[in-house]
Order: sequence, then structure tokens, then C-alpha cells
Amino acid sequence: MDGQQPSDAIAEWNARGVLVLPHFYADTEIDAVLADYRALWNQGRARVTVDDMDLDRRMRLGEVSADARASHRFKVNDLYLEQASVRRLALNGRLVPLLRRLLGERPALCNSLSLEYGTEQEGHVDSLFMTPRTPTHLVAVWVALEDCSPESGLLRYWPGSHRIEPYLFSNGERHFIPGELGAWQVWMGKQVRQHGLQSELFQASKGDVFIWNAQLLHGGSPIAERGRTRRSVVFHYFSESDCRAMGHRLVAESDGFWIRRSHQPIPGSLNARMRNRVGGIARRVRGLLAGNGRKGTGTPHRP
Repeated sequence: MDGQQPSDAIAEWNARGVLVLPHFYADTEIDAVLADYRALWNQGRARVTVDDMDLDRRMRLGEVSADARASHRFKVNDLYLEQASVRRLALNGRLVPLLRRLLGERPALCNSLSLEYGTEQEGHVDSLFMTPRTPTHLVAVWVALEDCSPESGLLRYWPGSHRIEPYLFSNGERHFIPGELGAWQVWMGKQVRQHGLQSELFQASKGDVFIWNAQLLHGGSPIAERGRTRRSVVFHYFSESDCRAMGHRLVAESDGFWIRRSHQPIPGSLNARMRNRVGGIARRVRGLLAGNGRKGTGTPHRP
């Protein structure tokens, strides 16, 4: 969006489903996030949830062994709940007005994902996993925390794929059914070919911001050089109205909000079972008190 008029940026967003903001953040802002990230691992903060991408296993940060920390790729979930530096990157006077324009109302930060390495994820669509209550009320922001080399497994995306009609699973809903994701992948591949879409790679520089529509097909390209980092942080935002209707607790910041909640539970744990039961009840009650009890599916999920 560097040098673009707002109307040009919105036209690009509508046509391609992405916006690129070069050098949006200063080195000092990025360095503060990196310093807090290193401190988090040094302290071994036990309550933070991480995903070992090499083992496909979720655990607490305090459970990660020294060997795994040195050799595995990790996704660190929701540092916005812990660190003001991360919240400042996600919600500030420069970014929030743009997000408001894209969402049509004030944004509510619902999760953050901090990464040191590329994900190598297959192409996917965020709204399948973090399904907003209102179809257009989810947007994602990716921030480069360092210069990214081609060997690091760059972000891959398909411009224009956000205009593909959303897929409906066997229950008629847009939220994914695990056993039907294979069918979705086949269907999406056909859609990409029929629309003549071609993927692109985003080779970012430190401080660059990449914003994408929640319907955009994207993923991670293969890492050509093992050990080559691609430090980044990803944010997802619901709309204020969706969050209030679902009963989420919102904290105001920079004319936007962030959702106050517990860290993601570990699957199968007692905490996970209790949270699913009690948290769901609490959100439904808050939603009813907010004056709108229509069912939604916008609870943050693991992407």
C-alpha cells in the first residue's frame, strides 16, 4: 500500500484479497517483540501453549525439552495475552483504522501465532477453522520480524481465491468437519484450476505487513535450507459485533479490542474438558445478555 491512495488499496483488496504494507513497522518495534520472545523461552513460562510443528503435538511451553527447543519448529500461541509489545504490534493507531475499513467495524484481536520458522502448511483457508459468526468478519495480519530468504519457506498465496464461493460441509455449515477436509482439498484444487489462479510467494523484509482476507487460500512453501529462520507473527481479528454477540470479554486498545481469555488448553486434559463446558456456557450467557442469542461458531480454533 506504500504510496497508494485508500481507494486504490481497497480496490486491490477487493480484487486480490491481500494488502502489502512495506516497512510498516520500525526496527525498534520489531526488536521489542523479539526481545520479549527470547525472554519468554528463557523464563520457560509454563502456562503458554505451544505447538511442536515437527511432532504435530500441542503442549505447554514449560514441557519443551532443551533438545526439542534446539531442533524442532514451534508455533507459540497467544503471546498477546502476555506481552504488551505484541499487543502494540497488533493494535495501534496506524493499523486499526485500516482494519476497521476492511471489516466494516472495530476489530477484536482473537489470537496471535509467533513463529521462528516457516510452517510448510498446505494451502488452507482460515475461515474453515476460525469460522466467524458473520461470514466477512475475519481478517488476518502477518508481520515479518526479519528479512525472509527464499530458502526459509516463504508465505505462499493465491490472489483472487477469496472470491471463490465458500465450501459447505455435509452439515450445511462453513466450519470444517475433520473427516471431510480431504474432500474440501480436492474441491478447492478444482476451483483454483477453473478460475485460472496462480500462486505467488511473498518475500518479506523486516517490518513488512501482509494482510489477507479470511477466504484467501494460502500456506507455506517448502523450506529449502533446514535451520533457516523466518521469524514472524500472525494476528487474526473478528469484528466487535460478532465478539459481543458470542459473549467474549473485550479489552479496549487503540480504538480496537483484544479478547481476554485463558491460554489454549492441551487436548485431552481436565482443563480442556472443563474449559469447553464452562467456557461455552459463560459465552452463551454473555451473548444473551448482550441482546443477541443467535448461534455462532467464532470461538478461536487452532489453525
